[in-house]
Amino acid sequence: MSLEKITELLRKQRLVEGMVHSQSMPRQQLVETMVHRTHLAEIQNLLHRLSSREIGNILEALSPGDARALWQQLPETRENDVLWEVSEPLREHLAGGREPGLTQARINAFEVRDGRLCQVPITCRRDLAAVNPLWIDLLDATPSERQYVGERFGLTLPAPGEATDLEVSSRFIREEHGEIRLHSNFLLDRAGEARSVPVVFILRGGVLFSLRNEELPAFRLQRRRATTQPGQVGDCGGLLVDLYGADVEYSADSLEGIYAAIGQVGRKVLGESLSDEEAASMLATIADEEDLNGRIRSNILDTQRAISFLMRCKVLAEAPLDDARQILRDIESLNNHTAFLFDKINFLMDATIGFININQNRRVSQLTVFGVVFMPINILAGVGGMSEFSMMTSGIPWPLAYGALILSMGLVGWGTYVGLKHVEARKAKKGSARLA
Repeated sequence: MSLEKITELLRKQRLVEGMVHSQSMPRQQLVETMVHRTHLAEIQNLLHRLSSREIGNILEALSPGDARALWQQLPETRENDVLWEVSEPLREHLAGGREPGLTQARINAFEVRDGRLCQVPITCRRDLAAVNPLWIDLLDATPSERQYVGERFGLTLPAPGEATDLEVSSRFIREEHGEIRLHSNFLLDRAGEARSVPVVFILRGGVLFSLRNEELPAFRLQRRRATTQPGQVGDCGGLLVDLYGADVEYSADSLEGIYAAIGQVGRKVLGESLSDEEAASMLATIADEEDLNGRIRSNILDTQRAISFLMRCKVLAEAPLDDARQILRDIESLNNHTAFLFDKINFLMDATIGFININQNRRVSQLTVFGVVFMPINILAGVGGMSEFSMMTSGIPWPLAYGALILSMGLVGWGTYVGLKHVEARKAKKGSARLA
């Protein structure tokens, strides 16, 4: 439908422009400009609603002249994405010698030089064709970029989000030709919001391919170590193990943050008093830390399964294999910490709810005392409001009679209050003696 509509718009534009040019009329230039702008606005509105792949398919289906005319109406910001979707002859026809660019924020290639991991600037397809990488890292790459990188190295690169939707049992696969695919989740704890980011790893031909949609601290840490420390990087298997190790370290740092937050909450909860507003704030903090602790536990469990899979595949050299064993021991230690934190979080949550219950019981007790004290007073007030009271005090001046009634009400209320306090004191004394 989009192809037919664009073809029709281009045909109408050529037809109307031809009619305007062939006829002599007043204000011919004004009419031609208005018609031209109308058709261009319709084409640009339609292009705005289409994806880069749809526009590429339309350009392939049009004649060279129409494709050239449509290309001229494409916004400059979208030209690079559309160039990925067209064939080489059409690209040369539309953009000459220009190639679709590869931004460093999307595709990063790394080579080993003098025992260090060096990043190779990738700005176009020629740069990627000339590189001999150990690691290809694709960050938020488009489908066309993934397709080109896959064709360059002879494999299929999936989208990270789609790949981790697989069942857990299907996330670690070894293909018949030796290719290994791992679909993992990496922890991202940023600005108080923790979530798991899907990452796809592929080991093929001595090259590690990683695909993700967000920047991750574990990747930044590994790049910094590999580019600054000689001998840090061996082969692609060792590099993958180091990435998992960096993720475990990041999870350990997040656990330390949970310890600090829970410690502050514990000092407030175990204090002398806690208002309902403070208790609500503490419960919200505890719930956030519990969610982060659960994500960390799930993340390190996923890492543990990935490391175990790599060890079973027997693709790791001796040094990376020792590192993998150490990572598994670290994960066991972190599992104990997460279990301890779950127990502490449950204790603090119960203590906070207990303070809320104590505050509610205190208010209910105050209301009960208030009602008991004023019950006899209400009775005396009812008696004073009866007509018989006026008859009984007919010989007494009313100020004196009602003054005595009010005084009696105050004495009865005070006596009831003192009696309740005495009874509570005796109960408290007996309870203390029983405990002693």
